[in-house]
Formats: sequence, structure tokens, C-alpha cells
Amino acid sequence: MEELLKYIVASLVEFPDEIVIREIEGEEQNIIELRVSPKDVGKVIGKNGRIAKSLRAILTAASVKAGKNFSLEIID
Repeated sequence: MEELLKYIVASLVEFPDEIVIREIEGEEQNIIELRVSPKDVGKVIGKNGRIAKSLRAILTAASVKAGKNFSLEIID
């Protein structure tokens, strides 16, 4: 899941070397924390949160295939 997210986000941001993805496993849901450069936070969130919503939708679709629940948190 982390590789998929990193691939997508790397194409969006200006500083792909600063992408940090951390997965926190829970009993029912795994949380994926995404950190990017402060200059790239707006690009990852998008206007009115559209890109963030799209990233979450992709994660939801991929999590169904993996049989786990994932949620995305963008840390700035």
C-alpha cells in the first residue's frame, strides 16, 4: 500500500525525496501517515481537498483488494 501511495504522490510533488510514509497498524484499521515538504502540502491536498479525497478513494479501493481497512492522514 505504501508503494502505491508513494508512486502517486511522487508524481504530484516538487520534492519527491521528502516523502515520508508511515503505517500504523490497529486492530480494525491501519492508518497511513503521509508527510511531504511544507511547500508541497497544498499540491497533495488540492483545491477544496479534491486530490486528498481522490487519494483516499484509491486507498479504499486497494484496501478492499488487500482485505484490510486503511485511512490516510496528511501531516503538515
